[in-house]
Amino acid sequence: MSRKEQIERTATALFKTKGFSATSMRDLANALGIEAASIYSHIKSKEEILQRVCFRMAQEFFDALDAAESINGTATERLQRAIAAHVQVLTNNTAASAVFLHEWRHLSEPHLTEYLALRDKYESRFRDIIQEGINSGEFAVPDEKFATLMIFSGLNWIHTWYKPDGKMKPEEIAVNLSAMLLTGLNNTQTNLSVKPIHLNIPN
Repeated sequence: MSRKEQIERTATALFKTKGFSATSMRDLANALGIEAASIYSHIKSKEEILQRVCFRMAQEFFDALDAAESINGTATERLQRAIAAHVQVLTNNTAASAVFLHEWRHLSEPHLTEYLALRDKYESRFRDIIQEGINSGEFAVPDEKFATLMIFSGLNWIHTWYKPDGKMKPEEIAVNLSAMLLTGLNNTQTNLSVKPIHLNIPN
């Protein structure tokens, strides 16, 4: 691991536990066991690290969703795979996930606007799947935007409790959450069956 990667990983952990604003360059230097001045030979500022984390994670979410949607299927099946892809990215790196989901507000322009545009683009793909399900009669929800909000509200706190050595593996978490979330969207006339998912998503 390069020194720059080490700095980014340590900073990400500090951003998660202390918050971006409360984390100083001195905190970062102390955690790394080096002089604060030496950090600047690798990065310009702590916001540079925040930018790198947020946009790298955004790319990982898009890559995972692309892989999940490369397989055709019903809206129910596509949404199940999209949820599983989202869970896999969240659980791959919980510290980076926490920073991506909660510390993005500290991005300065033009990075903040770019981040928000990417987030809306990502969420719109979930909305599109749900709208297709509404049109096909698979989902019985009055508003695809509200349904998307419900799904992400259920998913985006996984990083607070997921443990790599815990009882549930990411695949099991995805199946259980899919079952609960999709049951809420499912048209009562449809026989919903949620099955285990195996995705080949790049880490």
